Amino acid sequence: MPVDLKKMRNIGIMAHIDAGKTTTTERILYYTGKIHKIGEIDNGQATMDWMQQEQERGITICSAATTTTWKNHQINIIDTPGHVDFTAEVERSLRVLDGAVAVICAVDGVQPQTETVWKQADTFKVPRIVYMNKMDRIGADFFGSKDDIASKFGVECVALQIPIGEGQDFEGVIDLLKMKEIRFEGDEGEKVVESDIDEGYLDMANQWREKLIDQVASADDELAEIYLEGGELTVEQLKAALRKATISRTLVPVVMGSSRHNQGVQPLIDAVIDYLPCPTDIPPAKGLHVKKDKEEAVEIPCDVSKQALGLVFKIQYDKEMGSLCYVRMYSGKIASGSQILNINKKKRERVNRILRMHADKSEAVNAIEAGDIAVFVGLKLAQTGDSIGSEGFPVLLEEPVFPQPVISVSLEPESMSERDKMNETLEILSKEDPTFTYHEDAETGQLIISGMGELHLDVLVTRMKDDFGVKCRVGAPQVTYREAVTAAAETTEVFEKVLAGKENKAGITVKVEPRETGSGNSYACTVRNNEIPEEIYAAVENGFKSSLEAGINVGYPCTDTAVTVTGIDYDELTASTFAFEACAAQAFDKVCNMAKPELLEPVMNVDITCPKEFVGEAMSQMTQRGGMILGQDSKTSGDLIHAQAPMAKMFGFTTNLRSATKGMASFSMEFSHFQVKVGGLGTEY
Repeated sequence: MPVDLKKMRNIGIMAHIDAGKTTTTERILYYTGKIHKIGEIDNGQATMDWMQQEQERGITICSAATTTTWKNHQINIIDTPGHVDFTAEVERSLRVLDGAVAVICAVDGVQPQTETVWKQADTFKVPRIVYMNKMDRIGADFFGSKDDIASKFGVECVALQIPIGEGQDFEGVIDLLKMKEIRFEGDEGEKVVESDIDEGYLDMANQWREKLIDQVASADDELAEIYLEGGELTVEQLKAALRKATISRTLVPVVMGSSRHNQGVQPLIDAVIDYLPCPTDIPPAKGLHVKKDKEEAVEIPCDVSKQALGLVFKIQYDKEMGSLCYVRMYSGKIASGSQILNINKKKRERVNRILRMHADKSEAVNAIEAGDIAVFVGLKLAQTGDSIGSEGFPVLLEEPVFPQPVISVSLEPESMSERDKMNETLEILSKEDPTFTYHEDAETGQLIISGMGELHLDVLVTRMKDDFGVKCRVGAPQVTYREAVTAAAETTEVFEKVLAGKENKAGITVKVEPRETGSGNSYACTVRNNEIPEEIYAAVENGFKSSLEAGINVGYPCTDTAVTVTGIDYDELTASTFAFEACAAQAFDKVCNMAKPELLEPVMNVDITCPKEFVGEAMSQMTQRGGMILGQDSKTSGDLIHAQAPMAKMFGFTTNLRSATKGMASFSMEFSHFQVKVGGLGTEY
């Protein structure tokens, strides 16, 4: 049965770790009738945290998808992780979502990871609403946390509700649109009871309703006219204007509750339907039409009658079914059993089955249409970021960009018979997670795996042992360094060699120079000569790009380095692709050593949360490790210290910080940039 796109919502639940995303999702599923018993994270029963690792650690590791219905609307929900090590899971989910619910803790307000996910949502222009959770906790401050969001993110927040009591006195909410008190009764808060506003709250409610009308009218010219002329605005008019302002991201509606104590979740689901966009409300997706002669930018309207086009945004391995490809459809329709084209790989594949997921359970569907999210079974070549569709409309949707891994450990199989099994498992895991990579070190013969942080690698290694049964040993963590030039240099290199009686000769003039921090490498060739065949240009480019990967002196990949070929000495009698590739490698080594090469190390942004009395100890722990304190925020729950420190000095920081602060402090860490390492590699290696 075709789904009315106006009655579909694709939403993500995003927030800092421990703000209550999974608990909130659990309540949404219960009240919408998707599950019949609420599972708690504390006892490992949460529906969306279905992986054994998630249940044991009590955190979300991979984004889980589910579909439910509320008031005749289909809601596709993705519950994303909050821990910074799994930021790629959030990134790829936001790429395909139409709207998001930002869960904010009413006690702590905006926390470090909230800022990260908020910025990610800004990048993808995702409209969002805020759900202020934990209103029943001591120290909960709805108005303070709302102001915190407004000042930190520069957005205009509209309170749709005000609380009836805060902290332990929290009883329910006052709906400022209906002007009613709402309480949640019954064993699981399933009964929503409305009543007239108590006289003690009436003045405050009128003030905040006036403020709401003022904010909404300011964002809508038609309503502003009625309002200024003294006319009465209806609830329907306010809702329509608020929806428009939310979708255009000029206003952010704020609702509240306590998910753990089953209060405030039903109005949140209403807000999702009332204010977040359906697939046709958002601007059409953009892509590149791959023609034979050129690539052309096109818009992809969300229309079932058009050619099929979807994006694989996540891959998950299932023991029985193999690779599960999570697909967001942007246009057209794909039926199970049909053939599709993987546009990135230019290969045909068959969709054996299409499933609608509910965390780790699934139900089969016959087809998936534009605007919807489902799982394809049977795609063997698909990877995260691949566009799939029909040969008549070969459009590449923008691939997600993932951060570079910053930490590595060595991995050894316990026996040679385990080696093949380990390699197969690593291939599956790296296909699932684009921020996880592995390679064999040419010098030591060790297998090195790299990821986003200690927890990230710990989770992956535990999965290898428990889920895939691989017996392996883990070596000490290593930092992934980079190399770069710090000055400009130019040289000419000539390569000559007689092979099998034939003379091979090549000459290249090349210039290298440093680029801005974080801008990556670049390659350009300013030589244009019709007599030089295309394969020679390709060989030169290949030689330099391989050299950038192989590094200058120590073997770490180069970064922020610009390579420009300014001259090619070509003779058709002695030229060969081999000679030019070899010449490029020699020229690269020579010119980079002239350009003052340096070793760069990853620097991390570190956010430490600790009680006020331990701020001095926490800062001292940071500076002892060569860290730099950038700033400090005071919150009701404690202080937040912003710092930067080299990754290499941060191993074991958790233990030291906890012992110095009697276990009261915690920290989160994410990659910031690469900087020149003082004293080279030193004695670490």
